Amino acid sequence: MAQRARIKLASMDIAKINQICDSIREIAEKTGVDLKGPIPLPTKKLKITTRKSPCGEGRASWERYEMRVHKRLIDLGADERTLRLVMRVPIPDNLNIEIEMVDA
Repeated sequence: MAQRARIKLASMDIAKINQICDSIREIAEKTGVDLKGPIPLPTKKLKITTRKSPCGEGRASWERYEMRVHKRLIDLGADERTLRLVMRVPIPDNLNIEIEMVDA
């Protein structure tokens, strides 16, 4: 049975995710491995609403903060040379990456 590498990327900065996806795509094209993705997963929006006034008096004005977590999913053919090249891609600090092997 053929195995595939499933790569999950998550970050708050979408430009960094797209940069890593492009470098993985280039590696797949160079080595000739089949690539599925990057598949955009739903963006998680974390919202916090706080009151501007610390004492509670005065006008009831609010500040709204939002943090978005963008996610991508990539499936690669599990070639040893390809996985070594993917492991050498420099990953930025605030980008989370998971690589797992799945049966195709």
